[in-house]
Amino acid sequence: MPFQTFLYLCTVYLATTDIMRKMILTPLKQWMLAAVLGISGMTAYAQEVEMTYPQAEWSKAGDILMHTPGRELFCGVIHPSAGLFEDYFDVDKAAEEHRGYIAMLEANGIRVHTVTDILQEVGIDSLRALADNVLIYDISGIPEENPEATEEYRQDVLSKMSRADLIRCILLQPMVKLWRTDNNTGYEATYIQNPLMNLYFTRDQSITTPRGHVICNMNSSQRSPETSIIELCYNHLGLKPILHIDGEGRMEGGDYIPAGNISLIGCGMRTNDEGIRQMLEADAFGHDTVVVVRDHKLWQMQMHLDTHFNIIDGDLCTMVRSRLEAKPGDPEYDTCDIWMRQPGTKAYSLWKQDLPFVEYIRSRGFEIIPIDYADEMHYANNFLTIAPRHIMAVGGQSEELQKRFSEAGVNVEWIPLESLIDGYGAAHCMTQVLQREKYDPTPTGINAVRLYDPSDGKVYRLDGTLATPNTRGIVVEDGKLKVVK
Repeated sequence: MPFQTFLYLCTVYLATTDIMRKMILTPLKQWMLAAVLGISGMTAYAQEVEMTYPQAEWSKAGDILMHTPGRELFCGVIHPSAGLFEDYFDVDKAAEEHRGYIAMLEANGIRVHTVTDILQEVGIDSLRALADNVLIYDISGIPEENPEATEEYRQDVLSKMSRADLIRCILLQPMVKLWRTDNNTGYEATYIQNPLMNLYFTRDQSITTPRGHVICNMNSSQRSPETSIIELCYNHLGLKPILHIDGEGRMEGGDYIPAGNISLIGCGMRTNDEGIRQMLEADAFGHDTVVVVRDHKLWQMQMHLDTHFNIIDGDLCTMVRSRLEAKPGDPEYDTCDIWMRQPGTKAYSLWKQDLPFVEYIRSRGFEIIPIDYADEMHYANNFLTIAPRHIMAVGGQSEELQKRFSEAGVNVEWIPLESLIDGYGAAHCMTQVLQREKYDPTPTGINAVRLYDPSDGKVYRLDGTLATPNTRGIVVEDGKLKVVK
């Protein structure tokens, strides 16, 4: 082979592999693309081939969507409460912290896709259409103004906008409130912005289940415009959402956690029963068992499920101590409803209601690491699991918690997020995991997982039907895993 030809093929190969690594492709699409392009080195894509929509929170993370905050953050910090923030924080330091977090994730082999980078890549017409939806000219103060002429002027401005200015328009959501004047150009204006200061919490605008991506209907008016941007990002990445929560339904991503055989979905401040009903009806969860965790406290500091409960591995989780030790009747006492269906079917039915959540989690074989109040207030529970027993967590936690993690064999990478956490969120809230390694929900050598119900002493399949006594599986008795012979 001539040397020049060899160099050309190497260049094509490297360019193509780089494209494949940046794109989010299903295993089938990766193999098809490789076949078309004549790429033989598919062993380099073993990791990608095994990637899928997240089935378990503890599986190795592959692709994550994030947004590094910019100038849109400023209006939020000058009145933190109105911006849904806890306190003032330095915008520039927050952006620096976020970039550092991304670097730590990338050092672990995770591909981070940022909203800003995607907006730099999408078709200009898609970008202009999004800006068209948010740029407002308010002529209510000029009764004699011609609305058609005003709209024609607005469209002319939009048609001339650069990509960078279209992105600014999308993130800042400007309104130009106009008045007539006899001076200069004949107009004066007040400029109002509704910037997307919470966009960096990319966990919340959508959820990613084993079935795919669901666009949420957010509980707060300040955040509702964020979903259209995230949907644009998904479409650009080739990840068409499977459902949009609408109407009276409310859903936010911080309330959802995939857990192997089951989906956990919080119901409280930010997610409601109607949103969950839409998910169940559309078969959007992708698990045969859906656990609705009911929050009775409704406290801003614990607005989502991931603020007071989180998962590290298939047998290890965390919970804030106030929830862990709560008694029936306490606001912190979480209960759960279990929805199940027969494998291969679509319709769910309510199997159990108002079960103690702590007991249920323990019955699933989870050991619970308690998070004390001081650590909770420093967002210790809002960590991101990037692999089994490997988490990214906010630095500055107590020595006692560090010891608990160490004794449980947890590899913790502590992230400096002192500014960003004043926005009422941390490592988990700032990430939307798009793909994780494929998870096999059935333990090796075990045909099916069974659940022991201490209320009647019987063993059930996960679909709610009684298991025959001689069926081999896993049950939990007295808090311990036991194999049924």
